[in-house]
Amino acid sequence: MNPRLLILALALLLVLGGCSWIKSWGDDEIEPGDPLPLVEFTPTLQTRKLWSVRVGDGIGRQRTQLRPILSNGIIYAADYRGVLTAINAESGRKQWEVETELPFSGGPGLSGDMLMLGSQDGEVFAFDSGNGNRLWTAQVTSEVLAPPVAQDGIVVVRSIDGRVFGLNQANGKRIWIYDHSVPLLTLRGNSRPLVRAGIVFLGYDGGEVVALRLDDGTLVWEQKVVSTEGRSELERLADIDGQLVYVASDLLVSSYKNRLASLAADSGRLLWFKDVSSATGVTIDRINLAVSDRDDHIWLLDRRNGSTIWKMDQLENRGLTRPAFIGNFLVVGDFEGYLHWISIGEGSFAARQKVGKHGFTSAPLIAGNRVYVLDRGGELAAYAAGGGG
Repeated sequence: MNPRLLILALALLLVLGGCSWIKSWGDDEIEPGDPLPLVEFTPTLQTRKLWSVRVGDGIGRQRTQLRPILSNGIIYAADYRGVLTAINAESGRKQWEVETELPFSGGPGLSGDMLMLGSQDGEVFAFDSGNGNRLWTAQVTSEVLAPPVAQDGIVVVRSIDGRVFGLNQANGKRIWIYDHSVPLLTLRGNSRPLVRAGIVFLGYDGGEVVALRLDDGTLVWEQKVVSTEGRSELERLADIDGQLVYVASDLLVSSYKNRLASLAADSGRLLWFKDVSSATGVTIDRINLAVSDRDDHIWLLDRRNGSTIWKMDQLENRGLTRPAFIGNFLVVGDFEGYLHWISIGEGSFAARQKVGKHGFTSAPLIAGNRVYVLDRGGELAAYAAGGGG
């Protein structure tokens, strides 16, 4: 063969081979750990935006745990710079707003006419829910990420060093303190204390659940839900940072380290468990239990025994919130600011809305056919699902 023709043929093969390689390994190639692209579908549920309003500057780079709360038609929300706002859930109008300039990091919690928030400096603040006036301030030992809760005149506050405080709701003075060790390496977050019938339930970073007496903080029981075994600190992460749920006489809890469990609330006895890992916690609707796991797969389970009804993996690695039930659907937010409605009966997409460019701070709030979501940048928005407004 002519040497010049041979060189031309080899060059042509290289060009064609190069084109093939580029096509196979270009921008469309999905690597392990990458968020899955959104799939197209035909919506079966009508959704529409009702209103949106700005609540300060959002959660900030410190990844504070500031989550809105809804009560009696009013949404209360705060930002990391100390803006505290009350918003009419029907219209989206601000009822009042105060700029406290406090470094809020956890909350708000609500009890009666009192709002409670924790700060990065280990302070707890109580405000009048009617006008935002400050009522009292208390000091605890470290940053407060979980919303404070109150019952029977006692405010329960969890700090990131493992200590739990019982404060007098009238003036913030300390009544009791409970101390529990935490591992050296943990996820940034704490589960909100859950109070039922005079007992405080808490999830810990070492994979334990504890029950304390509300009146004096004494330990009722402690149960290890998941072991912290592993070759590295990362492998030993077993944080219980998500929402705990009390239903009937059972306590439902999830751990970051591959364990979803149901405990007997009176004793901590393990009733059933499933190898599902979640840092966001569980949501219950009658016998249905919904959870988004560490890989952002969504599970629908029977809460009575943990059996799987369906599992959806089409939102893998999309930074999902905890799911919320709304009628015959689940709604969940992702890291790009999309809300996804999923049919409970089929485990398939029913609707999707783009809220903004930011992800979300917490699970959607549900009231009737309305969904309320606060994104990381401080945008609070309301959506209606179905024919109503």
